[in-house]
Amino acid sequence: MALHRDNALTNQEKGSSGQMDQSVQPNKAKAAQNRAGAGQGAGQGGGQGPKKNNAQNKPQGGGPAGKGGGGGPRQPAVVQVRPIAEPATMRRRHWGLLFSFLILVLLPLAGAGFYLWTIAEDQYSSITGFTVRGEESGGASDILGSVAQFTGSSTNSDGNVLNAFIKSQEIVEAIQADVDLKTHYSQYWDTDPVFSLWPDASIEDLLWYWERVVRISFDEGSGLIDVQVLAFDPDMATRIAELIVDKSQSRVNDLNTQARTDATRYANEDFDAAIARLKEAREGLTGFRTRTQIVDPETDIQGRMGVMNNLQQQLAETQVEHDLLLATTNETDLRVIQAQRRIDVIRDRIAAERAAFANISDEVGALVEDYPSLIAEFESLTVDLEVAEETYRASLTALDVARSNASRQSRYLATYIKPTLAEASEFPQRFVLIGLIALFLMLAWSVMALVYYSIRDRS
Repeated sequence: MALHRDNALTNQEKGSSGQMDQSVQPNKAKAAQNRAGAGQGAGQGGGQGPKKNNAQNKPQGGGPAGKGGGGGPRQPAVVQVRPIAEPATMRRRHWGLLFSFLILVLLPLAGAGFYLWTIAEDQYSSITGFTVRGEESGGASDILGSVAQFTGSSTNSDGNVLNAFIKSQEIVEAIQADVDLKTHYSQYWDTDPVFSLWPDASIEDLLWYWERVVRISFDEGSGLIDVQVLAFDPDMATRIAELIVDKSQSRVNDLNTQARTDATRYANEDFDAAIARLKEAREGLTGFRTRTQIVDPETDIQGRMGVMNNLQQQLAETQVEHDLLLATTNETDLRVIQAQRRIDVIRDRIAAERAAFANISDEVGALVEDYPSLIAEFESLTVDLEVAEETYRASLTALDVARSNASRQSRYLATYIKPTLAEASEFPQRFVLIGLIALFLMLAWSVMALVYYSIRDRS
């Protein structure tokens, strides 16, 4: 029996090498039993078995043929094979890591889910959208072109002003005076403290909570402002959105009024300065004419040039007459002498007239200044007068434009989405919140686990 057991065990080890590791210990026990049985049989038989039977039994695995047989050959030694790696088992640190995951991730996540789905109050949203627009119809500003820039009708920065105004404490105080924000948002403080406002909140606390329930989206490129208001009641959300639109419209009107007032005031100041400048220029020109007794130096010069031309013509005629007399008479003739005197007088007059253009004269009724200085002073006064007149016309036009714009509203609030009334609760967004909470808990737990193992490996 022991021989057959050994043969079967040997064939099983040769056929299945994958099960060798699991059967090493049982095989060793069976081999020990076989060796013990073989020794016992040899002791009892006393060598009575024939050698033939021993020879026949030898190829079949060795060992005694029976109780009467003699001592058989020794059994082959069983080779002990050790496994490559021991089977994985749960250790103490693994249980600690699993326990930390349960405490730091699963329990807080379950608590957050329980709070969101059973305790958190439903919130309703109201959406509105508006922008600041300027007048598009043609008016004095479009007709006058570049002069319209003095009216201050640009609306590029009004969107930024409204964006800051909706986030400011001023609008919170104004809406708090119309509707009791503190009472509405603190009514569920006892049951839902996470999404509610505490009852004894100050205006700074209300402003902080205002940024949670009023969400603003502002596009600087187009100037569009989208506002979403959250409240525990749909009617209250719509009411708050309407108040935001009304307060924004009032602020745009205030900006418009202030811009019109400033434009009119600046236009009046520029107009007064232009009038004073024009008066000064005209007074200077009048003083010049009174002092020089010349209305227009250019006209006076033209008159003097006419005199010079007349004298030149008379001189030429007198010289011709003198030459004709010399051709028929002698130089002692009285007519020749008179013609020569006339020529000398005309020449002296021409020289005096030419000298009067550049020389100072003290004669009665004559000029006491040279003509070049007079012309330069007159041209300077003329330029000042022309500039003053142009400034006066521009300031008068700007004043007319400012007064025209002051009579109408050049900027207004255009509401492209009126405040909506919610029919179903969309907030708090429970699935989004629970997903974010799970993500952050997993990240925090992973970081702490990595830090722990990093410190453990280094120590």
